[in-house]
Amino acid sequence: MSRCCREAERRILRLLHGHTTRLQLTQVHAHFLRHNLHQSNQILAHFVSVCAALNKMPYARLVFLQALNPNLLLFNSMIKGYSISGCPKESIHLFALMKNRGIWPDQFTFAPLLKSCSVLSDFNLGRGIHAGILTVGLESNSSIQIGLVELYSSCRRMEDARQVFDAMPHKDVIAWNLMVRGFCNAGRVEVGFDVFRQMNQRNIVSWNSMISSLAKSGRDTDALKLFHEMWDEGFKPDDATLVTVLPVCARLGAFDVGRWIHSYADSRGLSRQVVSVGNSLVDFYCKCGDLETARKVFNEMPRKTVVSWNAMISGLALNGQGVSGVNLFEEMKRQGMDPNHSSFIGVLACCIHAGLVQKGQELFDSMIKEHQLEPKLEHYGCMVDLLGRSGFVKEANDLIRSMPMKPNATIWGALLSACRIHGDLELAEFAAKELINVEPYNSGNYVLLSNIYAEMGNWDEVERVRVLMKDSSVRKAPGCSSIG
Repeated sequence: MSRCCREAERRILRLLHGHTTRLQLTQVHAHFLRHNLHQSNQILAHFVSVCAALNKMPYARLVFLQALNPNLLLFNSMIKGYSISGCPKESIHLFALMKNRGIWPDQFTFAPLLKSCSVLSDFNLGRGIHAGILTVGLESNSSIQIGLVELYSSCRRMEDARQVFDAMPHKDVIAWNLMVRGFCNAGRVEVGFDVFRQMNQRNIVSWNSMISSLAKSGRDTDALKLFHEMWDEGFKPDDATLVTVLPVCARLGAFDVGRWIHSYADSRGLSRQVVSVGNSLVDFYCKCGDLETARKVFNEMPRKTVVSWNAMISGLALNGQGVSGVNLFEEMKRQGMDPNHSSFIGVLACCIHAGLVQKGQELFDSMIKEHQLEPKLEHYGCMVDLLGRSGFVKEANDLIRSMPMKPNATIWGALLSACRIHGDLELAEFAAKELINVEPYNSGNYVLLSNIYAEMGNWDEVERVRVLMKDSSVRKAPGCSSIG
């Protein structure tokens, strides 16, 4: 390469990594085309890296396909680019192409490939990559060991992950965190907790991961205790911590802790700067019945997402403020925010609490007509509940019959409850039978049907249900009565 070309190459590399020109990819591309550097693998590799950072991998692909003799550096850049851009399958395909061209991989090839396999949770593919790593003797490389632990953890193959982890001479906090998260995600929370306790060094990710895992497994009290322990050890909660702990406080009724978290979030600017924290605060106060504070937090949020609106609308429904919830839903639309499926579940719940049958029907119909949202099982369940509670049991049954999916136990249960309240025992009998078809081993469903027959004075059918339970090997739960 001539001195002139080398200088042009250095200039282009400076351009690529300069803050003012990173967004001017087409100009940079034109610049190295003018200098006849479009076949420089070094230039192309750096160009691909910038494209990946800017989430412009289609552009990187076009440039890559024009390379006549891509080398390992360029292939690695493309493989990594696809891996970090959420295109794991493309990185795997590119690796296959690289092998077909006889290019030998190195650690910079395998690390992003392992990440892609982790994202795909593809154990067999990952095993094949692991075999390739052993073939070239890179199994002791620290970044590859981390990648293998992440791979096997994501596939819930924790014994394989443990084997790699135990062989690591230097286990950093990233490796420990992967093991903790891996065991917890595999449903072995107690083992994950033991690994967490064995850690000599923890970071905020370690604490957040363990607190979140305890909360997800229903151990809210332990999660809150660990949160206090984290604070006592000098770790400052971040936005991820608060988003995890606030729902725990709501479920436990730990209102004072939640208010302290609110004060802490305000002091660090998290309430206003991080939307997810604001959303969690709104949800927390709504679930604790403090609508005034929830409204205040909501109104003071400088930026709201659809999740923010949904939290407030659902909170109003939860607290019996159905009309206010419907009004807020309409305000959301006026402000240009498109509702999603969760928005309609929230606003239909508002209609249920306020008895707004006609409005609920209009909103339900608008899902497809105005917003191109296909109603899901939950939306049909809301409508059946709304119609049934208001005495429109025949209409509720007609809606169930029109559903494009199979009704579940919740829907039949809502219809059954409405029929009993409004005295339609014939339809109640039908709903109870459908409930038994959906949940044949739930003794409570047989008891409900038996109770309906008792209310009708049909004692022969009461006895028949008892025999049916016996023949189906269904045991009546203690405390259930077949006459009350």
